[in-house]
Amino acid sequence: MSKPIVAIVGRPNVGKSTLFNQIGKRRVSIVDDMPGVTRDRIYMDAEWLNHTFTMIDTGGIEFDESDQILRSMRYQAQLAMDEADVIVFVVDGRVGLTSADEEVGHLLRSAKKPVILAVNKVDSQQLEANTYEFYNLGLGEPMGISASNALGLGDLLDAIVAAFPDKTGEEKETDEISIAVIGRPNVGKSSIVNALIGEERVIVSDVAGTTRDAIDTHFVADNIKFMLIDTAGMRRKGKIEEAVERYSVMRSLRAVDRADVVLMVIDAFEGITEQDKKIAGYAHESGKGVVIIVNKWDIFPDKDDKSTLRFTEDLRDELGFLQYAPVLYTSALTHQRIGRITELVKYVADQQSMRIQTSVLNELIRDAVSVNPPPSHRGKQLKIYFMTQADIQPPKFVIFVNDPELMHFSYLRFIENRLRESFGFEGTPLKLIVRGRKEEEDI
Repeated sequence: MSKPIVAIVGRPNVGKSTLFNQIGKRRVSIVDDMPGVTRDRIYMDAEWLNHTFTMIDTGGIEFDESDQILRSMRYQAQLAMDEADVIVFVVDGRVGLTSADEEVGHLLRSAKKPVILAVNKVDSQQLEANTYEFYNLGLGEPMGISASNALGLGDLLDAIVAAFPDKTGEEKETDEISIAVIGRPNVGKSSIVNALIGEERVIVSDVAGTTRDAIDTHFVADNIKFMLIDTAGMRRKGKIEEAVERYSVMRSLRAVDRADVVLMVIDAFEGITEQDKKIAGYAHESGKGVVIIVNKWDIFPDKDDKSTLRFTEDLRDELGFLQYAPVLYTSALTHQRIGRITELVKYVADQQSMRIQTSVLNELIRDAVSVNPPPSHRGKQLKIYFMTQADIQPPKFVIFVNDPELMHFSYLRFIENRLRESFGFEGTPLKLIVRGRKEEEDI
């Protein structure tokens, strides 16, 4: 199920980016007193009381039709509001209610979305009385906060998560494998979808960016139910010309959130780009199963019997974090190896759901320690007591040790490699968590 989306909107210089950074606990948006610093939408995941959601920081909304940049910023904010599940409307408690606030309020009342009214810069008792005039906006109770001093943020976040929609009815069938098809524009994603389902369900065009929204398609192959999510292509920020294409990036990220397995489609002719790495990195960090599809292999120049080997080596070098992902060379045009895609997806989905008994894991740990003893630091030796599997999709393992700080990342990687050598886990990331435990508590 996709994460709820929270859009932070308001006129310029009311503290939207400060609030965005404070909730996200890291500095992502540029914060400056100059109005209009944030022009494009910026996305970041955040968490509050076990609720994970995606925030969108938008440029300030102004209604000057003569300025192209201001029109673009307003359009960006409108797109964010259209996509959002909850809207946080930020106003300035020091300045008070302005005509621009009233215009934004009118826009929000017509959005028919939950709106949380945050009166920012209320960092003293004298300023608390300034919140009352914002009742005139007709958007419910104003909440006095100070984003820069983190005052009132707990109450604000409580109100935000309470407004999240109930999505229990959106769950997919439990026996259905959902697949997100991702990649840069014009790499053949829609053509692969059409080849898989055997009909022209998605418009195919040579013009990059034809697919604007994520489209769900249900089909059956080898008596297995699948749901395909064809997504809008992602491109580098500097290459985006139309605001609607910026909108489509968020849809693509939401498709990854909803998927069990991601098909990372790469153009064989163009090779691997920095944007490919970013897209694949998002899928990896989201804990999704990944299959790398190298499409248009039929037009790859100067092929020989070692071409796939060399290309795969390049993939492994460029996408070092996806060493576990299987690679398939296809042509959506000629249907070369298209039939193997569902077979690989099913295999990766099974790998993601694999459970290993604790007794077997501890036997693996004993063997690993005997082959490669744990590291020591300043005379203190790392001791590994036991390991257990905590979850699936992706497989998550908890390793109990005497001192987590002694666990070097290279030794953690060694344990991960032993897990993969012993059990496979092909196509899925593994999550390894290290926890401290006193020796006398060992069982």
